Amino acid sequence: MKSSRLLSILLLLQTRGRMTAAALAEELEVSVRTVYRDVDSLHAAGVPLYGDAGHRGGYRLLAGHRSRLTDLYTREAEALVLAGMPGAAEELGLGPHFADAQLKLRAALPAPLREHVDRLRARFHIDAPGWYDEGTETPFLPQVADAVRTGRALELRYRRWRTPTDIDRRLEPYGLVLKAGRWYLIAGPGPRTYRVDQILDLTVTDEEVTVPEGFDLARHWRDSQADFHARLHRGEALVRLSPAGAARLTGAAARALAATGTPEPDGWTRATLPVESDDHAHDTFLALGTDVEVLAPEELRTRVAETVRTLARRYA
Repeated sequence: MKSSRLLSILLLLQTRGRMTAAALAEELEVSVRTVYRDVDSLHAAGVPLYGDAGHRGGYRLLAGHRSRLTDLYTREAEALVLAGMPGAAEELGLGPHFADAQLKLRAALPAPLREHVDRLRARFHIDAPGWYDEGTETPFLPQVADAVRTGRALELRYRRWRTPTDIDRRLEPYGLVLKAGRWYLIAGPGPRTYRVDQILDLTVTDEEVTVPEGFDLARHWRDSQADFHARLHRGEALVRLSPAGAARLTGAAARALAATGTPEPDGWTRATLPVESDDHAHDTFLALGTDVEVLAPEELRTRVAETVRTLARRYA
């Protein structure tokens, strides 16, 4: 709506300085003519907004003019509260700063909106890690975060899963990602992904690092996750599932069930499910107990059957 767009123009000029009408139009996804009309509205409202002609021209605010946080709408204030992650800020060493920022935000809001935000905060609590996650120690997270912010190279000792497990690396930090309560460092060369909790020792160097032009952290993370899942499930298994077994499937297996599942007369469902490896498939299907029957591949069916016979002899 227009009032929201006018505020967006003010905030863009406040944070970026001089901007042309074309740049504002592109940012707001409106026409240049609409920007001209919005600027006229701001002028009429007494906003000290000036336009400079010429090659380096554009609109700018009078030096010292600032938009007040009282211009926030209710939904925007709600988003700010719900987007806050005090736990993550604490881990990054920013806990006191986060608290101060929240306090300043609350103080700047008009009384009715402040009361609304206080009610919202009392009714919503974000706890991202899973139920059985006991938390991981990440003693070097503040140093890693500082290197990301300041653009400094890292020299570290890192523990990986394959031999040799403990290795030395020089990394160029591009960004940090928090996924399901665990921190990951995206760093060059590569870039590659490193678990911060697996860093054994670390030194932040004075060497400056430049993030490659065009690198987008969110896009890189999405692409790497898609590639991970594509490489993760390289095989397939044909199975029959009881209604209870089908209900217990999650993730890629549940999506495959929806796409390939065929109901059978006895109420069970025949489906082709993705599997990571023979070992993982063996353990996964055994965990479903009597609610699954593996039909193919024959090697996997034979292995599961042998395990079941061994268990039967053991508990006979």
